[in-house]
Amino acid sequence: MVDMDRLLARPSPLERPVAGPGLHTLPLGGRRDSYLFVPEHVHPRQPAPLVLLLHGAGGHAHDGLRMLLHLAEHAGLVLVAPASTGATWDIIARRRYGPDLALADAALSYTFARCAVDPARLAVGGFSDGASYALSLGLNNGDLFTHVLAFSPGFIGPGTRRGRPDIFISHGTRDRVLPIGPCSRSIARELHAGGYPLSYREFDGEHTIPPEIAQAAVEWLVAGKHPEEK
Repeated sequence: MVDMDRLLARPSPLERPVAGPGLHTLPLGGRRDSYLFVPEHVHPRQPAPLVLLLHGAGGHAHDGLRMLLHLAEHAGLVLVAPASTGATWDIIARRRYGPDLALADAALSYTFARCAVDPARLAVGGFSDGASYALSLGLNNGDLFTHVLAFSPGFIGPGTRRGRPDIFISHGTRDRVLPIGPCSRSIARELHAGGYPLSYREFDGEHTIPPEIAQAAVEWLVAGKHPEEK
């Protein structure tokens, strides 16, 4: 029996034609488009870091891409951005994993078949509800994801935790959408207690991703530079 919180896609040797540079619409069906971004200067068969990016509630795959797209070319990041089936992700809207997990799995499978991916820099990230979903998928699939980037998350969803991915969390101290106390501070305590490697950054701001936070997260992922914990 397949666990309902599991992603089955795995990187594999490239057999199909590689994806060229630029932005691609993924042919995965669904009511809303999902996207793949391949940086220009990365050799198509040289393994590159990959981030599966999950948008916030009410957002679209383009909103997921915008989190790191401005940094992806310079950093050499492959980005995969699916769109949730509804206004937000399935465990939040439906209280269970379902079509959004299946779509993320299909997006990864498509990408792994066409892009050389560095298995030591394979991340899932998101903002707001997308950050909660990224934490949930990342912890439940830590044998696939090596890193989790959670920008202003609200909670960690259900499931069986596997592996021990490195985790980056940021949150604004003046966030009124998802207040930092019951959200990221509580999550950080739980992760510390569980022994997860955690880089935690608070900033003076609201429900957003400041440019310096996005930059720090990318440096942490690509170069192993861990921002100062606060």
